[in-house]
Amino acid sequence: MSELKRLNKYISETGICSRREADTLIAEGKVTVNGTVAEMGLKVSDADNITVNGKSLKAKPKRVYIAYNKPVGVTCTTEKKIKSNIVSAINYKDRIFPIGRLDRPSEGLIFLTNEGDIVNKILRAGNNHEKEYIVTVDKEIDQRFVEKMASGIPILDTITKPCKVKQLGKKRFNIVLTQGLNRQIRRMCEYLGFEVTKLKRVRIMNVSLNDLAVGQWRFLSDSEMAQINTSIADSSKTQERSTDHNKKAKKTFKPVLNEASKASEKPRDKRKRQEQSRKPAKRLSGTLSLKRK
Repeated sequence: MSELKRLNKYISETGICSRREADTLIAEGKVTVNGTVAEMGLKVSDADNITVNGKSLKAKPKRVYIAYNKPVGVTCTTEKKIKSNIVSAINYKDRIFPIGRLDRPSEGLIFLTNEGDIVNKILRAGNNHEKEYIVTVDKEIDQRFVEKMASGIPILDTITKPCKVKQLGKKRFNIVLTQGLNRQIRRMCEYLGFEVTKLKRVRIMNVSLNDLAVGQWRFLSDSEMAQINTSIADSSKTQERSTDHNKKAKKTFKPVLNEASKASEKPRDKRKRQEQSRKPAKRLSGTLSLKRK
């Protein structure tokens, strides 16, 4: 018997849309399974007859894994309305999406794929997969700079994980991260009073840029994918596994007023308390970004 999968995931894996877009199609009653209008959460297999907008779902495409040497100026988004989007830059025939991000002013290695499951396994910070960069800054660096960068820098309400840093020249250094905070390297340098003038990612896990020219892409080899799959075999796809233990949870303290306290408070304070009580509670949420450097 073939493997059962959630319908939205099954649809997205055919490449016609994202999982979120598949949810919308299902909610609008545009998806049928074996002749019956599908419901959210339904699980299906290859043996089921699935239609979307009245058309039978095509067979899943072959899994694609691409290594791309992103130039400066290309934006790591699939949004077609952004002219510099990475998908248009590569112009691959089927639907693909980037694994993680490199910010627009940065260049270097980035993976693209049509397989959703592999994305989070590679990206989650808790899985400790290495990413290597060569960085140039606006001023001369010294051993003290190297040691501080390597030991951890306080940014974005956390302290960066210890990492490997090696000086390459007066203003250049090599850094290997297992973390992916938003614009992490730039923020780390800014904290120490330096500005990044050039940032290039040269390696992700076991895959290096080597002779891949800027703007060119290639398929990952079978041997490269075999090593990646071995590396992520025990990796978690969930946020819980990848929790940043350096990050301290923020707690909000609100004093509770008893009746005596309420009776003695000033009219102005009472009005302020009443106004605050009528405001809708703020929704607290945590978001894990596909992190730019």
